[in-house]
Amino acid sequence: MSDLLPGGEPAAGPPAARRGVVHRFLRNPLAVTAAAVVTAVVLVAVFADVVAPGSPVVSRLDMVNAAPGGEYLLGGDGAGRDVLSRLVHAGRLTLLGAFLTVVVAMSIGVVTGLVAAYFAGWFDTVAGWAANLVIVLPGTIVLVSLFAVIGPNILVSMAVLGIMFSPNFFRLVRNQVIAVKNELYVDAARVSGLGDARIIARHILYVVRAPIIILSATIAAAAIVVQAGLEFIGLGDPATPTWGGMLQDAFANLYTGRHLFLPPGLAIGITVACFILLANGVRDALEGDESGARRRPPRARTAAPAVPDDRATEHVPDDALLTVSGLVVGYRTRSDEVTEVVHGVDLRVERGRIVGLVGESGSGKTQTALSVLGLLPEGGEIRSGHVALDGEDLARLSPRQMRNVLGRRIGYIPQEPMSNLDPSFRIGWQLVQPMRRARGLSDSAARAEAESLLRRVGITDPPRVMSSYPHQISGGMAQRVLIAGAISCNPALLIADEPTTALDVTVQAEILDLIRDLQRERGLGVLLVTHNFGVVADVCDRVAVMRSGRIVEERATRDIFADPHHPYTITLLGSTIEGAPLRAPLDEEVAP
Repeated sequence: MSDLLPGGEPAAGPPAARRGVVHRFLRNPLAVTAAAVVTAVVLVAVFADVVAPGSPVVSRLDMVNAAPGGEYLLGGDGAGRDVLSRLVHAGRLTLLGAFLTVVVAMSIGVVTGLVAAYFAGWFDTVAGWAANLVIVLPGTIVLVSLFAVIGPNILVSMAVLGIMFSPNFFRLVRNQVIAVKNELYVDAARVSGLGDARIIARHILYVVRAPIIILSATIAAAAIVVQAGLEFIGLGDPATPTWGGMLQDAFANLYTGRHLFLPPGLAIGITVACFILLANGVRDALEGDESGARRRPPRARTAAPAVPDDRATEHVPDDALLTVSGLVVGYRTRSDEVTEVVHGVDLRVERGRIVGLVGESGSGKTQTALSVLGLLPEGGEIRSGHVALDGEDLARLSPRQMRNVLGRRIGYIPQEPMSNLDPSFRIGWQLVQPMRRARGLSDSAARAEAESLLRRVGITDPPRVMSSYPHQISGGMAQRVLIAGAISCNPALLIADEPTTALDVTVQAEILDLIRDLQRERGLGVLLVTHNFGVVADVCDRVAVMRSGRIVEERATRDIFADPHHPYTITLLGSTIEGAPLRAPLDEEVAP
């Protein structure tokens, strides 16, 4: 695990990464505004004795239901008390009650959810039963009954409300932890010697922090509303100013002091809204989502190259289907720097030819293929160079134009077939809809075409497969479905990204034979991304060897195998087991 120091401790994030969180938060105007409002409300409540213009409990008969203005800026309430002073002091108990509710709910729900999901067993069963029991309790009746027993103690009521809200945290955290506790990085943490408590605290809790933040804000907002509701119906302490108590007084003086509703109503509404906006902003900053931020316009993949490139004017051979010239791909980091992963790649795929793009993992093969497809992940961009299909620069197309190209002129076979079929829809629907949109076929014609394609790719019972969901077919069959989908709109170029990685050996050979046969039948140009020189030798006409984001050698496949020139190519070929000497019999290796 690269992020672990000796002894299993996670390495601290770089200062730039920490600055990136603050930077993203500050670029979100809604989050910054909400943070400013919440901070102001909290500070006013904490320093109410200093901020308030007067006492919240002093009554004056001449100021009963007084209109705003004069000595009382916001007017006087039904007992002649200063509304502004009461509003300022009321925030103290209201915010304290909301904070108490969140702390109690999180302390119970998050801890039990983490333990129950991670260890499962009897504790999970008991905790789930207890959470269900608390959920079915009628909250309002419980709080009213509590008032009858202990009297008007709003803080105790808020603590009980926290207990009643804790199952929300329990269910959320439990479901999130179940989804991640068997991930490979958690297994790696166990292997590195970390204990269960440290894995939960450092690896699992960190992953589920975003939904916890959102739910905490929601619970705080709900607690403010519930507290105001309890005080509105008379279950609070009338001697202590609260926003709910002010609403109750406003209702009692509805006909003589209508203005009394506005101050506490706005205070509750604005505070609740700002809590939600602040939590969303914090979540977005932690998760690297700047969807709500005011960002500078990103460098689109359609922008002109960042550096002059004379190769754009070079003559393109008549048989060139795909031409990649001087391609540079970079990713913008959280600190707004750019890391290049592909450096000046030149590549050509002719009609009716299969070109292999080979190299070790991390060499930039998939990034090059995704650049051609216009499917670079978020943050990725073509920094310079050209990607031309039949002479048309794909890097300059709009997203809508690129979707039309992908639907009609470029087919794509991804790796890991089972994760590239939508589990929510039947396979027939996923094959038929692209043909209806791209080729304008009717539903019946598209279904007939889909069945024909499934037969062509070696599926013996197309109707059954068409009516199946992805989980009901094997990995090899799913890969055949993806191949059928890739050629369903009659593309000129087929890009296959490690199409045999997730399949067993016999199925791999069948898939390669199928790709080769389809290429010959349809005259396709094929870009085959792989790390396997055996696949290259079997199907490719020409091969480009890639290392560290650069193509180091490109020649005919026969020439590469007969006389490799670059040392890296020689190393890759030497790493294969074909031609290696056989092991001696076991009894000859073991000393007597």
